[in-house]
Amino acid sequence: MTTPFWCLLVMIFIPYILAGATVYFKNKQFGEVDANNPREQSVGLKGNGSRANAAQSNAWEALTVFGAAVIVAHFAGADPGTSATAALVFIAARILHPIFYIMGNQPLRTATFAVGFGCCMWLFYLAANGAVS
Repeated sequence: MTTPFWCLLVMIFIPYILAGATVYFKNKQFGEVDANNPREQSVGLKGNGSRANAAQSNAWEALTVFGAAVIVAHFAGADPGTSATAALVFIAARILHPIFYIMGNQPLRTATFAVGFGCCMWLFYLAANGAVS
């Protein structure tokens, strides 16, 4: 399996880890998790809990873009070494993103989002320039 595919596997777990963080904040704020209406309860989260829930949603969104970028780059024959670098930088940014998000550090959250999104665009660029005809 290629490095970008391993990174994609890592990215698949990030939203689930953030779901666990959201459960922690639900227990802290409400005393328990409402298993019958978890999404409704999430709307009532405040502060760090609300940001953890938003970070989870953002991670799901990022997963779709990154997944597409990795697959397109792979099948287009993009340079494997450069693709691996882009994927690893993406993962580093996406690990930092929810940390900054939950902390409420908007400038660093935005910066890590931009770096991650830029890596996805980089993978598409590599696909366009490394396409096997």
